[in-house]
Amino acid sequence: MKWLQKRARDYVVLLFFALGFNLYFLFLMRTTQVAYLLYLDLLLLVLWVIVEGTAFFVYWKEEHRKRQFLKEDELIFDVLSMPEDTEVFTHDLAVLKQRIQDGFDAQCDLQDYVAKWCHELKIPLAAALLVSDKINDTSVRNSMREQLERINLQVNQMLQGCRLQSPLFDLQIRQTPLSECVRASIRNNQFFLIQNKFQMDVTVDDDITVYTDKTWLTYILDQILSNAVKYASAPNETQGGRCIRIWCECEGDLVTLWIEDNGEGIAQCDIRRVFEKGFTGRNYHNGKYKSTGMGLYLAAQIAKRLEHELSIESVYGEYTRFCVMLRSNKSENTDPL
Repeated sequence: MKWLQKRARDYVVLLFFALGFNLYFLFLMRTTQVAYLLYLDLLLLVLWVIVEGTAFFVYWKEEHRKRQFLKEDELIFDVLSMPEDTEVFTHDLAVLKQRIQDGFDAQCDLQDYVAKWCHELKIPLAAALLVSDKINDTSVRNSMREQLERINLQVNQMLQGCRLQSPLFDLQIRQTPLSECVRASIRNNQFFLIQNKFQMDVTVDDDITVYTDKTWLTYILDQILSNAVKYASAPNETQGGRCIRIWCECEGDLVTLWIEDNGEGIAQCDIRRVFEKGFTGRNYHNGKYKSTGMGLYLAAQIAKRLEHELSIESVYGEYTRFCVMLRSNKSENTDPL
């Protein structure tokens, strides 16, 4: 049936020419020897049957081969080379959709496993932190506490990163006091801030509120403070030691939060790429720091989903200043998150 549908137009054209030739031979030529015409028609018919039979045999073999491949769960377009065959296209599309779904399911399973692993790890980690407080030797206790706090920080970051990549990424945008997010982030990093003797200069009024998700904004601030601790320079008495300044500026419904440290800063050749995935900069290649290049990348991705603007400016050897722009009023034309 498909063969007839495919060749129907050719058959009609061929029949038209054959009929026209016979009518021309019978009515316009002077000879009346019809036997010659019938003999010629017979020869042409035999030749047509041979050619058409050969073409049909080739078509039948291709169709049989195609039917065999359609039973497979692999892509067959490149094998069969049938660009106009809708069945092949439909088959390959179904295979690709299934592969995408399988990959999506595998990623979800992995994220669930990582999230469960992080939660399970938090129980013995909390117990280890309590046990470390009972160590009498101060230097040993501080060293042990530092490593446990690093593990705790990395586990929290892994858990938040896993949630960020999840298809069920949840946002709870509501009016939130900005000072609460700042204080929560300082508490999350207080051990390293105290141990590295940072001076905190925080000027954020309690009455300043912004529309954001408190958990995710705190995560962004955690990444910024963590980088400030990691890239802190040696204490400099002329600069008053290590210091982090946090303040905000309000202009209309825009609230700009500034976080500045007097660390070693970022080279101008690196500053445009600090939010790129996996970018570690010149210090990593010098072996000075063990960075992954994921912290600020995830912070930028979260800020984008929160519709906040995250930017950075720095002078190498002097300071690094992060800027987070938020809204204090819900814009009417803002798309719902």
